[in-house]
Amino acid sequence: MSMYDYVIVGAGSAGCVLAARLSEDPDTRVALIEVGGADTAQEIHVPAAFAQLFKSELDWDLDTDPEPGIGGRRAYLPRGKVFGGCSSINAMIYIRGNRADYDGWASAGATGWSYADVLPYFRRSEDNERGANLTHGTGGPLTVSDGRSGHPLASAFVRAAEQAGHKTNDDFNGETQFGVGRYQVTQRGGLRCSTAVAYLRPSLDRPNLTVLPSSRARRVVLDGGRATGVEVERGGGIEVIRASREVILSAGAYESPKLLMLSGIGPAPALSAFGIEVVRDLPVGQGLQDHYTSFLERAFQAGGTPVASRTRAGLSASPCSQALRSTTGGRTWPQGTLNTDGMCRGDVCPGHVVPT
Repeated sequence: MSMYDYVIVGAGSAGCVLAARLSEDPDTRVALIEVGGADTAQEIHVPAAFAQLFKSELDWDLDTDPEPGIGGRRAYLPRGKVFGGCSSINAMIYIRGNRADYDGWASAGATGWSYADVLPYFRRSEDNERGANLTHGTGGPLTVSDGRSGHPLASAFVRAAEQAGHKTNDDFNGETQFGVGRYQVTQRGGLRCSTAVAYLRPSLDRPNLTVLPSSRARRVVLDGGRATGVEVERGGGIEVIRASREVILSAGAYESPKLLMLSGIGPAPALSAFGIEVVRDLPVGQGLQDHYTSFLERAFQAGGTPVASRTRAGLSASPCSQALRSTTGGRTWPQGTLNTDGMCRGDVCPGHVVPT
């Protein structure tokens, strides 16, 4: 058994921040457990390549149960399995959430979570290329910038929305989120600025920070109702990583509740159904709300005749002239690039090209 002051499960969007901040104290020993590995893949850091990470070895590649709200279909849930977690595979949109949500949590009893309470921490974390103001900061670890692509179709979309009567909003992290405009992104010098880049990498040389990659957390170890460590599977064996002060679960919206339930903390009927001893009967894993995305692509033959138009939950499909071949330029397309009907999945197709 190894002993630390803090044991953090998950080197993702939150875990990298926690590991960096807690290890700033040289007298504090911190262990960071991550089932994935280092964020060395080139596709992570090149923003235009982010879709190639979906359904790859760096993605948990989860699916929902059949959802009544989308006609009984399953929705794809990309989740990062690498240093930086989802901040290493997502679309890099910088959005904090709505003021009303934070204020609602505070009014429901979550002291210290009102928007006024958390705003100073958002400002402290930022290095916004637009400069500092009442809602933004500079000099922080996380670089926030305006997107570089400036695609004319995006500009046309914004202008059309303005003409339809929608208010222009140049900052969705400012006073209001109502309106139409372009997002800012978590990019630095045109490259992804994940929490691994912003927080973890600058901290890796600290002797009091131990990062354990390729390590799967199996359960939280409890002693008299107190979390005292984490049971981990790594290197072909099972060991316990002990915490003298705190165990912190930052394994994401899906893995953190799962770990609690595997540890006996969760809804009793669900745990009992799997033979898990119930330590605390709590509504863990209930009430999750995730954002939903739908893509629409239309392909045209010469002369403007449409040959395909489809909308699917969380993915797009069109007869891509590149993906209809098993290889192009000597490169084999990743598994999952083509749907079963031979149509291209534009969300994961490298170099997606729609025929004209």
